[in-house]
Amino acid sequence: MSSDENESATNRANERSRSLRFGRLVGRVTRVLRAVIMSPVVKWGALVSGVASFALVFGSASDVMYGVSHGGNLLAYWHIALAWVAASALGTTFVGSALYLRYRGAFWSRLAHSAGELGFLLVTLTLLFGSFWGKVIWNSYWEWTDVRLVTFLVVWFIYAGYLVVHAGTDGGSGDRYAAVYGVLGFITVPISYVSTRLWTPTFHETTLGNPDVSANIDPTTLLVSLLAASLLYLYLLGLRIRLHELEDDIEARQQRR
Repeated sequence: MSSDENESATNRANERSRSLRFGRLVGRVTRVLRAVIMSPVVKWGALVSGVASFALVFGSASDVMYGVSHGGNLLAYWHIALAWVAASALGTTFVGSALYLRYRGAFWSRLAHSAGELGFLLVTLTLLFGSFWGKVIWNSYWEWTDVRLVTFLVVWFIYAGYLVVHAGTDGGSGDRYAAVYGVLGFITVPISYVSTRLWTPTFHETTLGNPDVSANIDPTTLLVSLLAASLLYLYLLGLRIRLHELEDDIEARQQRR
């Protein structure tokens, strides 16, 4: 065997070894992730933090924002929390889709689709809460000139399309189509979230890193609300993945008959 052949064989062996090590790492991550999202700590944490969020929002948070005193301003805490958790859910769809395309594991496909469903729901709630809050602050449910509103609506349509693609295709190759869509569609999410920095907003201000932001948001109440929304998302994610597993088990049993 020539030196070139020896070197080629060594490289292939090293590549297989790296792939096996990374595969085992992915397997451990999968088990840890499954344990976390299906842990009873997540369920009870969502309940406790949710109650705390309601208590803080209605008990201590100010209803004065942008110089307007109105109870509807309290929706801001859940509007902001839902928006950030929606981004996390859609990011989970992106990661799950990418890992499915790489490793073809059923868990990653279930994770991506479950997170996509919840992300779409969270985006919908974010738009609804934001519209009602906008009516209080800006006397308008919607404004087509506001770049954040328009780009977030684009996100809503993109992930409505993701769910349609997933529902309209069979397993196997269909899961791959949905995974590709889940990877490519995610680009709209960061664009929406940085849109107020890229273009001049009509209503929405840049909040993070902006010392001149005029919204009167209590940080403690917002953080508790964000924690509650995050834990609720993880709890629902675990339930949806488990439902996927049951659906797959039923389908497999029917095919064996």
